[in-house]
Amino acid sequence: MASHEPSFFKQARADGKIVVSDPPKFDLDAYIANYKGKTRALRLFHIGRTSSYLYLEALKAAALEAKRGIDVGLYKAIAGVLLEVAPDDPEAELDQAWIDKTNREVAAETIRLEGELKGYKNNLIKESIRMGYDDMGCHYHQTGHLSEASKAFNKEREFCQLPSHVAIMVMRLINVFIEQESWTSVETNVQKLRSLPQKSGEAEKLDAKLSAASGVAQLAIRNYKQAALNFMECNPRMIQARMDDPNSDEAYNEVVTPNDIATYGALCALATMDRHELQTQVLENSSFRNYLELEPHLRRAISAFVACKYSLCLEILESYRTDYLLDIHLYKHFNELFALVRDKAIVQYFVPYSAVSFASLAQSFNASENTILHALGELIKSNALPARLDMERGLLVEESVDPRTEMYEQTMEAAQQYERTLQQRLLRMEIVMAGLEVKAPQLKGAQLPQADTLMGYEGQSGRGSRTARGLKAYFG
Repeated sequence: MASHEPSFFKQARADGKIVVSDPPKFDLDAYIANYKGKTRALRLFHIGRTSSYLYLEALKAAALEAKRGIDVGLYKAIAGVLLEVAPDDPEAELDQAWIDKTNREVAAETIRLEGELKGYKNNLIKESIRMGYDDMGCHYHQTGHLSEASKAFNKEREFCQLPSHVAIMVMRLINVFIEQESWTSVETNVQKLRSLPQKSGEAEKLDAKLSAASGVAQLAIRNYKQAALNFMECNPRMIQARMDDPNSDEAYNEVVTPNDIATYGALCALATMDRHELQTQVLENSSFRNYLELEPHLRRAISAFVACKYSLCLEILESYRTDYLLDIHLYKHFNELFALVRDKAIVQYFVPYSAVSFASLAQSFNASENTILHALGELIKSNALPARLDMERGLLVEESVDPRTEMYEQTMEAAQQYERTLQQRLLRMEIVMAGLEVKAPQLKGAQLPQADTLMGYEGQSGRGSRTARGLKAYFG
């Protein structure tokens, strides 16, 4: 931790928040140029609150980006943090003139749009009403009033006359819910849009966006396996669309870029899939391969894991830790994902051994012995690792099982199950013989079992033959 670090970050660390002090591998200007819309200011704001190395540059850029829009609340939040971390900086002063001017413009625009919508309703023209609600929803989204935006888009739904109108409205609603972090609503609207009948060309344009939105939602709720599958379903047309025209309908730069899809998908896959699945579903996936080419280090990490080079895989992920912690959708999950990858690697690493020293494990996984011991303890508690810790000798020892004892236990369990089944069947026959069975009303034309179906019992002696005779007498 740097001695000149602002007190804002020291307090954030004390509160348990994520703070990054190392420089990232990306250039901030080149990184943020990949996005468009409000996500530029939101991502810069996150970097400014998280990085004690880039905070000043990121917060200043975030403030300028916010002033290009009309979200006064977002600008105030950014300016407040900038003033707290750099009170002596001349650019940290709140631009009250811009705030007053923007508030007046927003209020005037809101009145104008409400007046137009009222006129459209009086004229009873459905298409005009739809466009009026669409304009209102976009306006509220841009000003940061997300609840009002979602209400406007939901009201627009009943005036949509074409599937394309519904698709546009639902995609805007999904973007609002992503910013609002209402992940259940995101997933619900993704499924609604997938079930919407559309032309094949229009459906393909939305396919990658829907998979990406669903993946972000699943990542946020920590359903990492499903998130990986969703990201791997993204159509590679998004990559070409972004290269040809960042404003294309198939680009999704207002939420995520193809690089983000590659990163999120690869990390979630590494955390939840075994080596065979990583080979077949990730490395040999013709669609997702196009995304992985944008992040070659992640492809190397996955290849290393498949080849049992676990230390190399973890070393690659660790080298990009700063970048991942500065991502607005990934920072809450990277440490957990990294731990899942490491734990899975430890289990795989231990398979061919009967005992491994803690020092050897720490060296192989480039971690301290305390970190390895904590990980081993959690794995053993969860029964993911059939082993025990020998603290006296500093070894992880395989938990041996006596095959004779195991076979005896399985045999006893099978015998007890057979005995339970036999007792239940005998009880059933005794109930029938005693006439205690609750009989259903007979239907016309229904046939009762014939006596010859019970012939199998007649050759038996004792209780079996008496049971057969009793059943024959009961069925007549």
